[in-house]
Amino acid sequence: MGVGSSTASGKLEKALETELPDDERYFGFENFGNTCYCSSVLQALYFCKPFRERVLAYKKELLQRQQELENNGISETNSQSTMNGTATNHVSSAYSFKNAFKGVGSAVGLNSKKSSRSSSEERTEAMLPRSSVSTRISKVSLGYEKENLLTCLADLFYQVNSQKKRIGSIAPKKFIERLRKDNQLFSSCMHQDAHEFLNFILNEIVEILQREEAAKKQKVAKKERNNSLDKTDAESHSTRTWVHDLFEGLLTNEVRCLSCENVTQRVESFFDLSVDIDQNSSITSCLRNFCSTELLTKHDKFFCDTCCSLQEAERSVRIKKLPYILALHLKRFKFMEQYQRYKKLSYRVVFPLQLRLFNVSDDAEDPDRLYSLVAVVIHVGSGPNHGHYVCLIKSHGRWILFDDECVELKDENDLEAVFGSSFEMGPSSDAGYILFYETVPVNMRQ
Repeated sequence: MGVGSSTASGKLEKALETELPDDERYFGFENFGNTCYCSSVLQALYFCKPFRERVLAYKKELLQRQQELENNGISETNSQSTMNGTATNHVSSAYSFKNAFKGVGSAVGLNSKKSSRSSSEERTEAMLPRSSVSTRISKVSLGYEKENLLTCLADLFYQVNSQKKRIGSIAPKKFIERLRKDNQLFSSCMHQDAHEFLNFILNEIVEILQREEAAKKQKVAKKERNNSLDKTDAESHSTRTWVHDLFEGLLTNEVRCLSCENVTQRVESFFDLSVDIDQNSSITSCLRNFCSTELLTKHDKFFCDTCCSLQEAERSVRIKKLPYILALHLKRFKFMEQYQRYKKLSYRVVFPLQLRLFNVSDDAEDPDRLYSLVAVVIHVGSGPNHGHYVCLIKSHGRWILFDDECVELKDENDLEAVFGSSFEMGPSSDAGYILFYETVPVNMRQ
């Protein structure tokens, strides 16, 4: 899916004038050496509007805390003087900020005491907006963590959302640096897996939010109980977060012993579903296979606690709770014994614009839920260790392709080009890899 032509740019410019709302921004992300896996997932998450709204709300909360601290005269040190920052303009990495983010600081507060931080940290901080520095101070003062992946993500989303221009590109350098620091898997410039990144970032955000909630409880407990802390309350990491509200679903695994008919159930949570794929199939048939009944016999017999022995059994999966945002991972990379390595399955798998799930348990809430396709992360190339990722997103009824820093308007019919190839040994193809479906409100279902 080539991008970047003047004709394509003209189509998007025209759509911005006539069809797309004034408050929406379409900014590509510059590539920092095989970071397309990251950029494509971030674009998909940004255009899952409930996710974007939660991240921006988190940013707003940080800014409010910062303002409270500034009003109370709290600073990181007892002696600090601040020089006013000067505004700069750069198409890719210096941004237009609203309100607190109006200027990019060319200099920040100079501590009259000798700084314990390295000169490189100070130089990095000097390039940040003054509000970013203050935000870091506010988190330290309130017992929150310093910079983490969520604060970097919030900064990035805020920068996109606050642009004066409606289209362009941004260099997510700070986010990439933080990602590589937090997870060794993504620290190199090697080709990475977009699904692994999606899984990591959602779970990392959960852990950050839970740690922050635990810190809040600890602060309250310390104040109310005179330093007598209940560690069970303060250190609990079982708190539900807004990531759970958006992405979490529940699966019920049922195993029925064919000897005594006893049924064993186990409930598992998920943020995305990984499904096996077949040639010339559809996502609906793949999901049916995912939930189909499996016979456990021979070497796969089930140990029945009632019979106290290995027995033949039937195993099935049913969906107990449907997520608000359904992320479907198509398992396109398979280990081939004959080659002793992973190969890409470029199978043609048709996915619809609207989707309903089957095999939903009887006690599920809203079992007839309708989903609408909002984003597709696409793998381009012939194998798991090389290739490229791009992302197609749906925004206000139009489809837009993000290929690193390039942004292009696409037609709905172009989705067919990323279903995959009908030929077993055909050339490498653009193939849908992660699908994002969002719940359609009840009053908008047909």
